[in-house]
Amino acid sequence: MKIAIIGSGYVGLVTGVCLSNIGHTVICVDNDPDKIKRLKSGEATIYEPGLQDLMTRQMRKKKLSFSGSIREATRQSDVIFIAVGTPSKKNGDADLTYVENVAREIALGMNSYKLIVEKSTVPAETGKRIERTIQLNMPRKFKANCDGAPFDVASNPEFLREGSAIEDFMNPDRIVIGVESKRAEELLREIYKPLKTHIVVTNISSAEMIKHASNSFLATKISFANALSQICDRVGADILKVTEGMGLDKRIGPSFLNAGVGFGGSCFPKDVDAFIRLSEKSGYDFGLLKAVRAANDDQKNSFVRLIEDKLWILKNKVIGCLGLAFKPNTDDMRNAPSVDIIGLLQNEGAHIKAYDPQAMENAKKILQDVTLCPDPYTLAKGCDCLVVLTEWDEFRKLDFKKIRKGMRQAMIFDGRNLYAKDNLRELGFEYYGIGRGAGAAEGIGRVSPAALQPARKD
Repeated sequence: MKIAIIGSGYVGLVTGVCLSNIGHTVICVDNDPDKIKRLKSGEATIYEPGLQDLMTRQMRKKKLSFSGSIREATRQSDVIFIAVGTPSKKNGDADLTYVENVAREIALGMNSYKLIVEKSTVPAETGKRIERTIQLNMPRKFKANCDGAPFDVASNPEFLREGSAIEDFMNPDRIVIGVESKRAEELLREIYKPLKTHIVVTNISSAEMIKHASNSFLATKISFANALSQICDRVGADILKVTEGMGLDKRIGPSFLNAGVGFGGSCFPKDVDAFIRLSEKSGYDFGLLKAVRAANDDQKNSFVRLIEDKLWILKNKVIGCLGLAFKPNTDDMRNAPSVDIIGLLQNEGAHIKAYDPQAMENAKKILQDVTLCPDPYTLAKGCDCLVVLTEWDEFRKLDFKKIRKGMRQAMIFDGRNLYAKDNLRELGFEYYGIGRGAGAAEGIGRVSPAALQPARKD
């Protein structure tokens, strides 16, 4: 099938590459000329494990191409996916400006029946607004000459996790399609036929709600674990054992119960805000989600207060931050907790050094007055403490004897609970985790034993 993907950001590019991989002919569109130039040259413009190789293969097979023209892509395609950004407004509403603009351009490119599919995360009833926009803007001549319904609108929310997006696409838990016609349902079933999974068929509004409800529930699990960590610190419990015991209950499960410095990324903060606003507009005060949002903000503030308490004076202290991306295996800095935490530390006069395996280039565009280092060992030199903000596997394997040698003060604030408290203490570190309480002294942790071996002599 001939498919157009409008928007070549994270969701759009991954979706386009994967759809071409299962046999479709895909054209990805973006309004950024520089991005399109880079994509046409074969460069993946985001970091996602396996994406570059898969993209290269599909371009060689002529199954994947790129364009800057929505109208041209519309004319060439049977199905058009809208995968543009829906950032938050100041009041929490999703900004649907890009969606409206794309819908208008699609309308102007209509030359036959088209199925227009929402891929972007949008509030309920957006599908109706897309339909109205296309009706108002499509050429009268085409509308009059069209045999039957000139187009359909559908919803097909994405459930891709950054860092494992290709695996999530190729082996999904479910596929959700919101449709208002049998023709639209049959087309979407045909697109996803190579993927053997359960397909949930519902109306457009329900599909839109499924996405917001799913992300908000996962954000709630994270905030619940983080709230538990605060209590664990106060009563001497270990959050790792508490959540382990909870997660073994099949009704709860272990996913998204890892306490840390808070959730971030392009989805959870934005979608929680949008769901709160949607609820308000419908006449329901979603107090639970407001508490989820407040707990996430407080988790970052509490972590900074912990650092300040143990370091005493933050002014002129040198703090090394391990990790910048909002999660491992991505270069995405959108709503990364590191940005807020670094800002709070800088407000108190601290000097910040930072290292991330993939997000350094994106971090340069956001962070100010931060010294970016080429590796963790360079980072550690002269630091008064290290702060773990992203749980990269690389950080689990560090040579802590070498790290300790370069630091001014041997202190680690583990915002992702990567390490065992007692092991690091043996090496002369003060260790502070998230909700580790007294149980952390028992050697419970996830650092590799190899990390504690002596440094190699050059």
